[in-house]
Amino acid sequence: MAANPIRSGAGEGAAFARSLARRRDRAALATIQRGEGLDGTPYASLALLALDVDASPLFYLSDLAQHTKNLKSDARASLLIDSPAPGPDVLAAPRLTLVGEIRPADDARRLQRFMARHPSSLPYAGFGDFHLYRMTVTRAHLVAGFGRIAWIEGRDFLFGGEASALAAGEADFLGELNGWHSSVLAHCAARASGATGAGWQATGVDPEGIDLRRGGEVTRLEFAAPAVTPEAARQALHAIAVAAGWSGRL
Repeated sequence: MAANPIRSGAGEGAAFARSLARRRDRAALATIQRGEGLDGTPYASLALLALDVDASPLFYLSDLAQHTKNLKSDARASLLIDSPAPGPDVLAAPRLTLVGEIRPADDARRLQRFMARHPSSLPYAGFGDFHLYRMTVTRAHLVAGFGRIAWIEGRDFLFGGEASALAAGEADFLGELNGWHSSVLAHCAARASGATGAGWQATGVDPEGIDLRRGGEVTRLEFAAPAVTPEAARQALHAIAVAAGWSGRL
């Protein structure tokens, strides 16, 4: 990540914010409490998080959860997404707050994307009380470090390019990566995050990179430039692999 990501304009700050959010698989979810004699009180909980191709936050929530009950009454919500601290001062690490509305999203592609990011949720897929939700981001508040703070409009936070071809071809692309090219993923993941060893699975591709998971670990491979088709994403991954010293074919 860039050392000073928000002084070069909103576009660079938004890209940094999306990268920060895509590197995390959970977030603190704040909803507006209803019931229990606490109407209108902020209620914070922990939620598993995935991001859509355009960076819209996705959730798989149970009707029985308090935050879901709150959202059904009032869709307004905010998310706090942090990043690992580089030292003992946790407030020195970048963090992002997203503000918007969270509503049900009956969409098979998005559900598949969430499940790929969170295979631990698969056992709940047949439960009638679990449903996919999507956040419409109104604004984002990025704290990138001391004195590097900015509000970003929701339309700027989301990736604005046309990426329907990439979304449509995502499942086939991931199958290819996790089959023939799993050794490439392991090689690139080691260079990207320092996590050596095999077992990394690609869980999602978006115009700016590829999300990876291995057990409880997540990391990400960032493209040098946006790729909005599966073929462009293949070329972007090849460039990452070559830069990481890969000498085989892709």
